[in-house]
Amino acid sequence: MEESSTMADRWGYEVATASKACISAIDGYYGEVLMYGRNRQLIFEAARNDPNCVLANVLAAHLASSKLPSATSSYLAAAASCLDRATRYEKAVFKAVSCLLSDERDNEHTVGVHREVLKEFPRDLISLKRAQVFCFYIGRPDLSLNLVDQVLGQNEKVGYIHGMRAFALLELGRMSDAEKSARKGLELNKNDPWSQHNLCHVLQNDCRFTEAVNFMKDCSSSWIDCSSFMYTHNWWHVAVCYLEGNSPLEKVLEIYDSYIWKELERNDADHEEVYVNALGLLLRITTRGLMEQINDRLKRLASKFTTKAHWHVEWLFDILALWALTATEHINKAEELLNSMKFKVSLLSEKKQNLLQKGILLGEAMFYYGKANYAMVFDLLGPNFDAIDYKMIGASDEQLDVFNEVWFITLLNTGHLHEGIEELEKRIQQREGASFLWKLLARAYDMEGQSDAGFASNRAKVLEAAYFP
Repeated sequence: MEESSTMADRWGYEVATASKACISAIDGYYGEVLMYGRNRQLIFEAARNDPNCVLANVLAAHLASSKLPSATSSYLAAAASCLDRATRYEKAVFKAVSCLLSDERDNEHTVGVHREVLKEFPRDLISLKRAQVFCFYIGRPDLSLNLVDQVLGQNEKVGYIHGMRAFALLELGRMSDAEKSARKGLELNKNDPWSQHNLCHVLQNDCRFTEAVNFMKDCSSSWIDCSSFMYTHNWWHVAVCYLEGNSPLEKVLEIYDSYIWKELERNDADHEEVYVNALGLLLRITTRGLMEQINDRLKRLASKFTTKAHWHVEWLFDILALWALTATEHINKAEELLNSMKFKVSLLSEKKQNLLQKGILLGEAMFYYGKANYAMVFDLLGPNFDAIDYKMIGASDEQLDVFNEVWFITLLNTGHLHEGIEELEKRIQQREGASFLWKLLARAYDMEGQSDAGFASNRAKVLEAAYFP
């Protein structure tokens, strides 16, 4: 390498490298992260082009922590060994990523360190994205929004910032504000998959299913180069809108077969990211009483989790896998997975154990739900369950909502009709256009002998007739 010098990255911040190839790969990596692209491995190329570049190595360490764990420490060590020649910006990013990757990580401190990076380097949208993802996995959308708003003024004309803001807003239940931010992001960059996703999220929450599907299908040609997660998750949203909009099951399964399961055929597919979306969709289908229609697909999917290779990627995955394994009679494997989850939690600090006990509780409940042991599900979750309180498993409101559906069904199947009616009526006030909730309410009314059953049933039929005419 040439004598020590600096070059500016995409944000205009100085990086200690004389390698144009290195800085080009770093900038390319930025684009891949912001667009949820498939080629985030560019950052490994940046480190190869300049093994002494602190920024390239520390960003490579962060990506390796989820994609190539065995290489994480070597990248981090390479970055640390060159800190004496690093720029102030590189040192700030190194501190933030090192904090994030530490086994002794404190959540609030980690967010605070990223806040300091953004205070001095507000155009660094990768540090913002990294912090937002972290906030998501610890269930703190409030902190996520604060971080975005901290740097919004310096990035108003960058579409990505508005998509990031939209997600934090919708996770806080501020759907109207989220829609405005998502549309602002799309005005600046119509192909931003995250802004597209967030607008669909809002439309779906508001039961504007036809509008959501039409919008997303118009956008779908721009997803071809998206990561496995973004590609299948956006199609997952389309499928859920079809399901909630009472389209024929064939349309839902066409999405599953053609865009979610088929993704696994790609050489560059990230299987775990696909499996989370596949599991979440099949669980929703079964809550509609359609287990028989998807049984073969569920068995094929569950067979992937009978080995440990895919376990413990993230909490949501493990919890859904527990259900899939028990529902397909892989009881021993499900017990092994559940015990493994408990063991991993037992190794954490007392503070983190307390935080994640809800995850274990939900996992146990889904274990018994897969066995159709509704009494145990009720006993585990208690009478006041609300999935929104389980954000710490790393799931969006929309992903969590299926557990509320599981809960409603559990209440009815265990004879807790009063609680079931109360919960369904409350939920319908929030999503009046959700026909499935009206169907469940009609069933609960009928089981309790209430005359309102006919009204609720008719309301469901009227809504269903209005969707996808």
